[in-house]
Order: sequence, then structure tokens, then C-alpha cells
Amino acid sequence: MNQTSLLSGNIRQQILTLAVPLLLGNILQQLYNTADSLIVGRFLGTNAFASVGISGSLMNLFIFILDGFCAGITVILGQFYGSGDRKKYREEVFTALLLGMIIALLIAGACTIFLDPILDLIHTPEELVSYAESYLFIILAGLPFTCLYNLFSGVLRSIGDTKAALIFLAAAITMNIALDFLFIGIIGIGTAGAAAATVLSQLFSAVCCFLYLRDNYPGLLFQKEDLGVHTELMSQSLHFGLISALQASSLYIGKLLVQGSVNTLGTPGIAAYTAATRIEGFANSFGDSGGSAISVMVSQNLGAGNHDRVKKSLKWGMLLNWAVGIIVSLLMFIGSDQALRLFLGSSDELALHYGNGYIRLISLFYIFCFTGSAYMGYFKGRGHMLLAFFGTTGHILLRAALSALWIGKMGLSAIAVATGIGWMLCVTYLTINYVRIYLTEKN
Repeated sequence: MNQTSLLSGNIRQQILTLAVPLLLGNILQQLYNTADSLIVGRFLGTNAFASVGISGSLMNLFIFILDGFCAGITVILGQFYGSGDRKKYREEVFTALLLGMIIALLIAGACTIFLDPILDLIHTPEELVSYAESYLFIILAGLPFTCLYNLFSGVLRSIGDTKAALIFLAAAITMNIALDFLFIGIIGIGTAGAAAATVLSQLFSAVCCFLYLRDNYPGLLFQKEDLGVHTELMSQSLHFGLISALQASSLYIGKLLVQGSVNTLGTPGIAAYTAATRIEGFANSFGDSGGSAISVMVSQNLGAGNHDRVKKSLKWGMLLNWAVGIIVSLLMFIGSDQALRLFLGSSDELALHYGNGYIRLISLFYIFCFTGSAYMGYFKGRGHMLLAFFGTTGHILLRAALSALWIGKMGLSAIAVATGIGWMLCVTYLTINYVRIYLTEKN
């Protein structure tokens, strides 16, 4: 994909070309998470499986922070790439790498030092502590590799090369699963083996991304003359990156708060929600991918000063998300029972009943979810990170509060209604701000 391919031509086709690899990558990640859990449970037993689940809640929070930071950096890179300023682009790559490594090392160092108190804080059962410690220590040590992969993958996305990012993700997932079998099933080093497999696969994918960029886009990687303390870029990178990281982490923390409400429903309710959220993970991948594609299109064309294409990128991206969202909603409503049985089996009728009610109800609101994803991509691509942050945070706070308030009377349906209302609030907020910005620019 050449450097001007997103600055002219058919916007609908370009958004699809960007979105499909991103979608496949999201689906691969969902499949990997399931496969990884099955391998640990199969070879290491219930205690190890449970400890990895507990550790995963912490690990995912750190990954959400780093991934959010890198997503903010991708917007800056996309704008520089669209403007044709390769000098600033290379300096931003260096600045982002420097800041990313510092943030990853600070998180790793602080959490390693306070690992035992953190495990106590989340009420880790004593019999699981040793498993969780061995797993998290290696995961934390590997956070710089996770950051490296996310940054290099962000470089690829910023220039529109989402296909290469997909290939390296697929290679990393394949390697991770193979190493899981090797370290856990053959060598037998327990949860530490699962963590080592994750870290090594992240390092492998980061190296692959770097070599690909070096060979195919040598003008984008920083050189000796690009090194230095670029104060203005540091300030911009911290603004974009940290707000994006806060948005990503607030979304995850919100999910944990909702999970706390669900945990009051007992085993059938918890099982139903767990299975339903796995299905939602696949469904949300479509909207998230569309939003990410819009973000790349908007950031490059904004950098190039193509304001008409910026508006049209939102228009066609929104229409695409609406079309896909309607299809996804129908499939969720019609196929909820069959999908739930893949996770719950046919004998757990009460959990199936709860899960079907939840999925069919929340599917009615999915058009708002996909609308919000399109807006999020647009505002992030324009650099309005605070708008995206406030939209997400408002949705999460309302969702968590209404879930806690209504769950005693409505059961799992409360989560579906609260989530739907949260999406509606978010879309209303983003629409108002879109109109405000549009009218300001028009005048």
C-alpha cells in the first residue's frame, strides 16, 4: 500500500480494506484467549486454571493501558504520515518508543515490588497465590516486549498496512499456542510456562514487525539524526497516549465493576454472563474494527488537509457499521441459543435461560454500540481524545451504576438494559459534539 493510497480513491473500498484485517485480528485474539484457557485447564488442573484467570484480570488491565497508549500514538503517526512530514514521523516513532518503554518499565517495576499486596487486595485464595505469582512475575517482566509489539503494530496501522499487522498477529498466536504445549504439556513448567509462551510470542511478533518495517518502509524508522528530546512531541504523545490509555483502562475497570454485580446472581447467572460476554466479544470485534479503520482514514486525511475526505470517511464508515451492526444484531437474536450451547452445554437449562434473555435483549441496542464505535474512530483520528474518553467513561459509569441498582429485581436483564442505556448516552454525547464541531468549522 503506497503512501497516498488513503488520500484519494474510493473511500468505501479503502475502509473495507483496512477493516477486514483488523476484524480478523480481533477474532484471532478471541480464539486464542479461548484456546489458551483450554490448554492451561487441560494440562495443569483446576487450581492453575483459576490462578491464570485471576492473574488475567490484572494482566489485561496492564495490556489495556499499554494498548491504549499505543493507539493514541497511532493517531499522531497517521497525521504525520498523511501530511508527508517523514522527519516528524521518525522523530515521533523514537519519542513514542522512549516513552512507551519508560511507562512499561514503571508498571512492571511497581507491580513486581507490590505483587503480594496486590494479590491480597483482589482476595486471591492462598492455594492459588504461588501459581499466580510465578505467572505474573514473568508477564510483568515481559511488558516492554508487549509495548514494543503494540508500537510497531501501530506504525503499520498508521500507514494503512493492516494486512501485515494481521499476519504478524497470527504468527504470534500460533507460536504462543505451540509454546504452551511445549512448556506446559511436554516440559511441565506450569503456569510459568504459559506466561513465558505469551512473552516470547510478543517478542517474536515485535521483531517480525521491526524487520518488516526496516525492509519495506526504511524511511519510517528513526535514524541517528532523529534521536533527541523532542519536547513538543513528548507533550503531544503524553496527551494523546495517556488519555487513550485512561479510556481503555476505564472501559476494563467498568467491566470489572459490572462483573461484581453479576457475581451476586450465583453460579447460573455468572456462567450465563461469562458465556454471553464471549459471544459479545466476537460481535463487538466488527464494530471496533470499523471504528479503527475510520480512525486511520481520518488521521491520514486530516494530516493531508483533505477535510472533505475526513467527513466522508465518517459518513461511509458509519453506514458500514450500521449495515454490519444490523446483521450482527439479527444473528445474535436468532442464534443466541445455539451459540450459548457451545460454552454451556445442553444440560445447564437455567444458565441457558438467563443467557438467552440477556443476549436477545442487548442485541436490540447494538445499533447504538456500532454507532458509538464509528464516532470513536472519527474523534480519535481527529485527535479529540478527551471526547472519546468522556464518552466511554460516561457510558461505563452509568452502566455500572444502573447494573448495581437494578440487578436485584431484574437479574441479568439489568446488565443488558444498563449497557444499552449507556450506549445511547454515549452516542447522544458524541453526536452533540460532532454537530458542534461541524457548525464551528462551517462558520
